[in-house]
Amino acid sequence: MPDNIVMYGTNWCGDCRRARRYFEQNGIDYEFINIDENKEAAQFVIKTNNGYRSVPTIIFPDGSILVEPSNQELAIKVGKKITT
Repeated sequence: MPDNIVMYGTNWCGDCRRARRYFEQNGIDYEFINIDENKEAAQFVIKTNNGYRSVPTIIFPDGSILVEPSNQELAIKVGKKITT
């Protein structure tokens, strides 16, 4: 399990950009791993998502995983106020 939030994604993915923006706007530290540049990370995402390259795939320190979460799901997970 990671000690911090790890987000697997790509630079071109709109949901990845939104999740990164959410973390940054809320001062939440995370590690971003680009699966287009890291074949092992891409394989992890594919294995985790039953054969699909679903991003963002986000792993939390408690071992839980969110795939393509909304801002509301992220807010609930990290204990932040939900904003629209």
